Amino acid sequence: MTLGEMIREYASGHSMTQFIRDSGLSKAYVYMLINNRNNKGEPIVPSIDTINKAAKGMHKTFDEVFNSLDPDMMVTTKVEKTHRIPVLGRVAAGIPIDAIENVIDYEEVGYDADDYFALQIHGNSMEPRMYEGDVVIVRRQEDAENGDIVIITVNGDDATCKRLMKYPGGIALISLNPVYQPMMFTKEDAEQKPIRVLGKVVEIRGKMLNI
Repeated sequence: MTLGEMIREYASGHSMTQFIRDSGLSKAYVYMLINNRNNKGEPIVPSIDTINKAAKGMHKTFDEVFNSLDPDMMVTTKVEKTHRIPVLGRVAAGIPIDAIENVIDYEEVGYDADDYFALQIHGNSMEPRMYEGDVVIVRRQEDAENGDIVIITVNGDDATCKRLMKYPGGIALISLNPVYQPMMFTKEDAEQKPIRVLGKVVEIRGKMLNI
């Protein structure tokens, strides 16, 4: 039995919300455990810390959970090192990411926590790829390549998520939802407003499904 199967079995007779609260694991990571796939699509090898947290959420001892896991499903000498990064409800323009207090949740990632943050999507401008309430994992950087999906501030407004397109004379910020028209800027406009890239979206985590 995998850890995800054990959690699913436990949740069939208990509250998944309560399990998440008691375990301290993020909703998205619990979903990955249940599907036995990490953010790279690889089978998950749970860390000792993850097993311990899951045991706490199921009100079991560590040994009870650990001894129930299928030895073929885990390599105890390999530990999947994860980091917790904050999920921000909004990114206010002009305030450094580290100073933002509007943290609504945390996500577990296999990246260096200092270089990443997460942001909850609001609105429907990035549908059908991203929906209201989805979470994007963002690598902090001040520029991006043509076609990247970025978190960006425009004219002092709060940050938004858009596809960045670069042209010889300027840039365009593209919504994936065709209802919204592209936002076009000359190089001069981009400098004067200003337009600032806060980071590149490297991963999209959908809303927690009912399990």
